[in-house]
Amino acid sequence: MKFLIDTQQDTLRRRMETSSLILGQLLTPLTGYSEWGGVYAIDNGAFSGFPAEKFQRLLKRQDSRKADCLFVTCPDIVGAGQRSIELFKRRSRWIPDGWKVAMVAQDGMEDLEIPWDEMDAVFIGGGDPWKDSREAADIVRTEKTLGLWVHVGRVNTPKRFEHFLQLGADSCDGSGVAMYDHMLEKIERRNEPKPSLFDECFVSG
Repeated sequence: MKFLIDTQQDTLRRRMETSSLILGQLLTPLTGYSEWGGVYAIDNGAFSGFPAEKFQRLLKRQDSRKADCLFVTCPDIVGAGQRSIELFKRRSRWIPDGWKVAMVAQDGMEDLEIPWDEMDAVFIGGGDPWKDSREAADIVRTEKTLGLWVHVGRVNTPKRFEHFLQLGADSCDGSGVAMYDHMLEKIERRNEPKPSLFDECFVSG
């Protein structure tokens, strides 16, 4: 599992030079960064309200590069599985044919009929308790059995990164990781042995 970073071209290239955990760029209608020319995906920016016009302008801008886009995230409603499925069923209102489309998995979706055959990828959203739940993990396992691309949102800690890495997720993003080098470095060092009390005393001595 590797990160898609919501940042500008130069910053992305700089960070890729020092980290093997960055796959490419995550474009959003909220930041509107220029696309860097490599691997990328498009988020919907709907966490605090879906910016439909900006989203559609972004897709139009990227139309000539849609073959290289991992997925476009369909509009969703945070924490509402049923409503998010209903929006996914109506994705043609915002997403033209030819794009690979990701449905956002939200709270409660584990008890609903999920239209697996209609999607190219799944974006694991949801509130924090649900995202870290067995129900969400089972959705990831189902996705991987079906051969779908799995992306996980809001991955900013070593614990969450390792959890979804072990489940087989393909990519992830995190606003903290996008902004701060030290947060990515902490994830990179997640498996390093922690210093013992003896080691700390030896160093201080």
